[in-house]
Amino acid sequence: MSEIESIRKELARARKEIQNLRKQVSSLTYVHHKEIQSIKSTIENYKCEGCTNIETMKPVSDNSADNNENLFKPIGFIRTAFSEKRAVPRQPTTNKLLGRIEISQSVFNNPEHSLDGLHSFSHIWIIYHFHRNESHPKAKVAPPRLGGSRVGVFSTRSPHRPCPIGLSLVEINKIDHRFVYFYGTDMVDGTPVLDIKPYIPAYDFPDTSNSSNLAKHSEKRAECTASTDREEPEGEENFRIPSSSPQVAACSTVKVPKWIDNPTKLNVVFTSRASEQLAQLELNENHIQEVVSQDPRSVYLRTKHGSQLFTFQISNVTVSCQFDDENATVTVVQILKAERFDGEVDKD
Repeated sequence: MSEIESIRKELARARKEIQNLRKQVSSLTYVHHKEIQSIKSTIENYKCEGCTNIETMKPVSDNSADNNENLFKPIGFIRTAFSEKRAVPRQPTTNKLLGRIEISQSVFNNPEHSLDGLHSFSHIWIIYHFHRNESHPKAKVAPPRLGGSRVGVFSTRSPHRPCPIGLSLVEINKIDHRFVYFYGTDMVDGTPVLDIKPYIPAYDFPDTSNSSNLAKHSEKRAECTASTDREEPEGEENFRIPSSSPQVAACSTVKVPKWIDNPTKLNVVFTSRASEQLAQLELNENHIQEVVSQDPRSVYLRTKHGSQLFTFQISNVTVSCQFDDENATVTVVQILKAERFDGEVDKD
């Protein structure tokens, strides 16, 4: 090979590298602008925890009905491994990440009393406020699984709602004084909790006509509640309806769209470097797998910058990974201790 041909090949390789660098710079610029917007929003809306608690404790105005507003006071807050919205799991049942509900001491003199008896249940519903919403409500939204197609907001669980309320079914890990530890976090750290309710299969599980299916979820079996009320009168929790009842047939059919029934599940690969860092930091590999296997990227990032590095923070580490959409694979490239805004490494 002549020297000129060699130089041409080097130039072609250099052009390709420059092209890749331009793509990475474009992707990083977008992420940088998003982070700047997030920081600006945080600074503009910042309130100390004490100020926030005082504000949430303010009584509801008597003329709130005239304003068509109902103000609710949070009963507590949720602590999770996600300080930012980026890469937070979209549904609680897709992960086993541990979270914690802290019942506020300003709500009850003895908040632990409000949790008495909850240990008898395996799962709870958490009702909470999407307090980090930065955009206005949208009549139509683009769920991640639809790849950019839009549907009505009320046919999705999008946080961009007129009343930004979230609902998650989670598994109880343990209850300790005023704290409820649970598996299945899909909330950002600091999320205000509006209410928690026990999960009762006889009332909450639509297809209760199959007693063997119901038996997996509850010690007490019930066919199907005849009443349309949310709760049964005291003492009638074990009320049964014969299997021939029309109500049983009516509640035995559950239908969901195809795009919900076919969730994305990516194969997760760790580079040798990432595996070493994982061992050094003594982290649980499954926690990272659960997040990235569900493809936490937005539709925009997936379509515009699909092959670029995706970085997110979980607990006290920053994870960098690369998605291969063609082969449905995600490679975890790097895992580092997270740095605070002042440049120091988070040691928690």
